[in-house]
Amino acid sequence: MPKQDQLFMQVAIELAKQASENGEVPVGAIIVKDGEIIGRGSNSPIGLHDPSAHAEILAMRDAAKHIGNYRLVDCTLYVTLEPCAMCSGAIQHARIANLVYGASDPKTGACGSVVDLMAEEKLNHHTSVRGGVLAEETATLLSDFFKQRRLDKSP
Repeated sequence: MPKQDQLFMQVAIELAKQASENGEVPVGAIIVKDGEIIGRGSNSPIGLHDPSAHAEILAMRDAAKHIGNYRLVDCTLYVTLEPCAMCSGAIQHARIANLVYGASDPKTGACGSVVDLMAEEKLNHHTSVRGGVLAEETATLLSDFFKQRRLDKSP
């Protein structure tokens, strides 16, 4: 695993921790172009009252504003959890070249776990995907969050 992937995933993990502190599912994402972080996002659908406010979407919005273009060509998206179908579609529409994610998502993952939108030949853009980067750490963040949530709800 390239050291660069680990370093950038650590930044995404910090954003995921921020999401957790805000009561959101701990997912963090960054967009990198030419070695520079140009977009950041933390899961925020609850706080923003916006079902589309996933970490990936917010990072893409931030990056697009940063470069002044909705096309994020030659960019890499690092995210702590395998993207869902909504985010996978947005990643393809933005023309992101590379996706690097941490933990797989066996319930809603759209990059191979449930479906693989990135490999769909009929689509006109194909993003390169690498999963499992710091997977144990990113999966632990999620499992600890949901474990605590269940404890908080118990009588």
